[in-house]
Order: sequence, then C-alpha cells, then structure tokens
Amino acid sequence: METVRKAGNRTTARIARKADEANVVSVRRLMWLRFKRNRLALASGIFLILLYLSAIFAGFIAPYDPTMVYSQYVSMAPHGLNFVDTEGNFHPIPFVYGLKSAVDPATFRRTFEIIPEEKYPLQLFVRGSEYTILGFIKTDIHLFGVEEPGKLFLFGTDAQGRDIFSRVWFGAQVSLSVGLFGVFLTLLFGSIIGIASGYLGGLFDDISQRIIELLMSFPQLPLWLALATLIPDNWPSDRTYFAITIVLAILSWGALARQTRSMVYALREADFVTAARYVNGSTWHIITRHLLPNTMSHIIVIATTAIPGMILGETALSFLGLGIRSPLVSWGLLLSDAQHVRVLLQQPWILTPAIFVIATVIAFNFLGDGLRDAADPFAK
Repeated sequence: METVRKAGNRTTARIARKADEANVVSVRRLMWLRFKRNRLALASGIFLILLYLSAIFAGFIAPYDPTMVYSQYVSMAPHGLNFVDTEGNFHPIPFVYGLKSAVDPATFRRTFEIIPEEKYPLQLFVRGSEYTILGFIKTDIHLFGVEEPGKLFLFGTDAQGRDIFSRVWFGAQVSLSVGLFGVFLTLLFGSIIGIASGYLGGLFDDISQRIIELLMSFPQLPLWLALATLIPDNWPSDRTYFAITIVLAILSWGALARQTRSMVYALREADFVTAARYVNGSTWHIITRHLLPNTMSHIIVIATTAIPGMILGETALSFLGLGIRSPLVSWGLLLSDAQHVRVLLQQPWILTPAIFVIATVIAFNFLGDGLRDAADPFAK
C-alpha cells in the first residue's frame, strides 16, 4: 500500500510539473496570443502582407507597362470584364469588348463605344512587356491580359493614355518602400539617440533634446516643403527617391527619441542594469544587450504607426510636385493629376490611387493599435 501511495504521489508531482511548464509562456508567445485576439489588427496585418507582396510582383500583376502610352485611349473610363454580353448570353470566361473612339462635336471630348461583335476573352499567364522582379529577374509573363487589339483598362487611363491599374501597382513599390526605408532610418537614429540620451544624460542629453525641440517646433508640412526644394531638379529619379526618404526621416526621429528616452530613464536604475555596471559592463554592452531589447516592443509599435505618416508625407510632396519624379511612379505622383476640379468632374477614376492610400493608412493604424495592446504588460 505504501508503494502504491508513493507511486501515486510521484505521478501527481509529475503532472503538476508539466502543468506548470505548460503555463509558462514566453513574452513573445504571450504577445502573439494577445495580438490574435484582435481580429481587426490581424486582418490588417494580412492585408498589408498581401499588399507588399503585390507591390514586389507589380510587373507580374500589372497587364501593361506603366509608361506605355495608348494615344487612342486617352482619358478613358474603366473598361472592365463582362460575363454577360449585350444579348444576355452568359460567358463562363470573362471578356472585354472591342472599342472605337470618336470626338463629341458639342464638347470636343473623346468618347468611346463598345463594338458588340468584338469579344476578347480573359487569358492567364500571357506574354507582354518585359519587367524585372527584385532587380535581377527579367521576364515578360503577366498574370492576366487579353489578346491584341483588345484592351483591358480596369481603372481607366490618364490624360496621356497610360493604364492606371498598372501604374497603381508600380506606384505601390515606391510609396510603400519609402515608408519602410524612412521608418528604418527613423528607428536607427531615434532609438540610438533616445537610449543614449536617457542612459548617459548630461551634456549629450541637453544637446540632443534641444535639437529635437528645434525640429519639432516647426510646422511639419512647410518644413518638408523647404527641405524638398533643396533637391536639385536635374537629379535622376533614383537619387531623388533616396533624398525624399532622408527628408521624411529627418523630421520623424525626434518623437521616437523622446519616448525612448523616457523609457530608459525608468530602466537605467533597474536591478539588471545595476548588476551589469557592477560586473564592469561597458556602456555599449548595457545599451545593446539590456536597454535596447527592453524597449524593442515599444519601438516596433512606433514603427507601425510611423509608416503611414511617411506614406502620407511622400504622397503630399509628390502631389505638390516636390517629391518623386518621372519615370518613377508613386501614389502621390498619380494623384497630382487630380489637382484641377475639371479633371475630378470629368475623370473621377483618376482618384483611384487615393483608395489605396486610405486603405493602407487605416490598415497600419489598426495594426499599430493591435501591437500596442499586445505589447502592453498590463493588458487583460
């Protein structure tokens, strides 16, 4: 009986230990479990992943070259797919009608009429203009298209006859990457300067905080415009792209440095930091191995909320003609065509890139809210 009792006690102790081990959850795992509870943030994260993947493979998704001009289809409204023809017959494979253009004698505007006899079915994995993926993979295969002389303009064309659908996806490469590169520079300067300022204090803290106050005292948009005007007009488009990224980053790192500094003020007297000092840990070791990891969750949250500001900043500068320049394409550059009321009244489809800007900004805000709640140690 005694042997049975001891065996039962050992079994109970073993079960209790396994239960305790199962209840021990890492901080990263706990953040993920909290984040999954926020369905809106999770959906926003999936949407942004798909959006960035689509931007990477923009040449594959876009049926046409973004710089290709179709002079016969200038300022044409969206010309999409049809499943039912004019006679009421259903087609399992969608198609587009052929088009003929004419000039309205009263308004002198170009009009387009469908040709019911001409039907061009949708085809997958068609060959078209050559493009490059990731800078080194060259191909001419596109996800979908129609046989020539049929044309598929899902979002219509602009005033020069270029396909807006293709230009939106190529513009996503620039607008979305500006946000990532700009936030990377912001995190690099803001986190390092903020942590060093909070930990070292003294003269370095005073100088860095005065510089931050000077940058934050100016209105953001006028200062953006002032710095953007310093970019020479004869610079190539790729150099202008990096210059705009630096301009956006210069004015964004101060807020992150301020918040990181306040967190380090509370952490620098913690027991683990004091212990690191007692074992003669260097300042760089304490900052990189102790202070930076303990502020990383907050920095990640700041990054997700800063990216929309970067995208809107690039959009505003390009909209005003001081940002990305041709032959590059960005959402702001596309929206610059909609500055006149006449264009908005006659060609409302020109505003299509604004839908992508709004959806991206809202998704990043939802994602940032979800990450902030997940990183909060006092969240329920």
